[in-house]
Amino acid sequence: MFSLTNMHMPPPTSIFSAYASMTATIMLLRTMANEFIPQPIRGYIFKAFRYFIKPHSADLTLIVEESNGIARNQVYDAAQTYLSTKVSPDNERLKVSKSPKEKKLTIRLEKGEKLVDSFNGVFFKWRFICTESDKNSHNNDSNNNNSTRSEKKYFELSFHKKHKQMVLEYYLPFILEKAKEMKDEERVLKMHTLNTSYHHNGKWDSINLEHPSTFDTLAMESELKKEVIEDLDRFVKRKEFYKRVGRAWKRGYLLYGPPGTGKSSLIAAMANYLKFDIYDLQLVNIVRDSDLRNLLLATANRSILVIEDIDCTVDLPNRRHGDGRKQSEVQLTLSGLLNFIDGLWSSCGDERIIIFTTNHKERLDPALLRPGRMDKHINMSYCSYEGFKVLASNYLEISSDHHLFGEIKGLIEDTQITPAQVAEELMKDDDTETTLKGFMKLLKRKKMEGDVCENDTQDNVNAKSNKSKRHKVSSCKQKRGVGVGKRIGASTQRRTRSFGRGCLVMDGMLK
Repeated sequence: MFSLTNMHMPPPTSIFSAYASMTATIMLLRTMANEFIPQPIRGYIFKAFRYFIKPHSADLTLIVEESNGIARNQVYDAAQTYLSTKVSPDNERLKVSKSPKEKKLTIRLEKGEKLVDSFNGVFFKWRFICTESDKNSHNNDSNNNNSTRSEKKYFELSFHKKHKQMVLEYYLPFILEKAKEMKDEERVLKMHTLNTSYHHNGKWDSINLEHPSTFDTLAMESELKKEVIEDLDRFVKRKEFYKRVGRAWKRGYLLYGPPGTGKSSLIAAMANYLKFDIYDLQLVNIVRDSDLRNLLLATANRSILVIEDIDCTVDLPNRRHGDGRKQSEVQLTLSGLLNFIDGLWSSCGDERIIIFTTNHKERLDPALLRPGRMDKHINMSYCSYEGFKVLASNYLEISSDHHLFGEIKGLIEDTQITPAQVAEELMKDDDTETTLKGFMKLLKRKKMEGDVCENDTQDNVNAKSNKSKRHKVSSCKQKRGVGVGKRIGASTQRRTRSFGRGCLVMDGMLK
């Protein structure tokens, strides 16, 4: 039977001899390999040898760098935003910052920090890496070398190899979409306007848009408000639909109605609802069609272009009939505006809304009103009782019906008053009862003024009717006078001509 006790250790001299012999053999093989095997082939052999003796890992690591050449890596930015919400108590070092434009604190991973995220039951390991390196640049004007430090930032994403397809097709797209939603919620909206010294290069200046208007505070009919919101929701969700039907992803609105009916407030509410920037375009500042094109190309996606008072902002020459001026004298044409609204240039951008406002819809060129340019027309009318209740809730914090609301309802339905006038009246006193009574007095006064205007209008109609009758009688007398003049001689003809001239003068006055 085999026993360890029967084994005898070789003497040290034998072990040393065997080691020396093996070492000599290895050195001989290495010398022969260097002598007869080319370097590229030796490299492949060594790599294969290391592959077989190195233990294999089941994990795969993706490197997400900060930039992709000269452009930023969208996956890196999305991961940075997304992972800021996944910070755990196990993290020991974090970065905290806040800029004046941000609404809350921003948390970022410090270099070397790790965290674990889960998606569809699979765990993913993230690690933030930041390395610094020195770059030496030689100054031609001196013998000194300028040394600058640069940082290379990237994330390492590690997971099991079998989940590679899920990561590329589902996990990373999920992070991109989630980060987009988070940025939209925290986005600071901008109001862009023309730089007075833009020199036709498409320069916009911007300020933060902090308009408080929302659909909840708008004095609009609930059905119209619901219709507008549903239309906006359909628009932002139809990217693939617009692409499939071959149309540019844009939509045009026309807001029309008397001044003070809330057109500007509706625009601000739409911007706050969609999280879109606003570009306020004043056509009177545009010189040529090419300047307009450069400015519109400089607008960003997910934005609202506003052209207010389109009927009186600028006198656009008709696109079908010239006005006799030389081409060099024509500044901005209607065709130039239409080409960007629904022509070839309209496809230069996605998810854009164009809003026109006017106090007089009937003055607009029919070419502007058709679908594709102004897709939806919204009538911003005078304040209704429902709109008044919204304003009363906003300004007076009246959540239920007031005992004066019944009388106010009857008055406001017979009176033309704008939401702006209602809002101004509701701000005059802090006491609810006093404010509502003052508002009722205003409604009664405007109703009386309206009745007086109607009576004056009827009197004017009757006066014009009487003048028309007198004009007909004068014409008949003139005709009879001319007939008599022909029969009774020259003296009568002179009197007839004098009477006729008097009738002509009166006729001109009536006209």
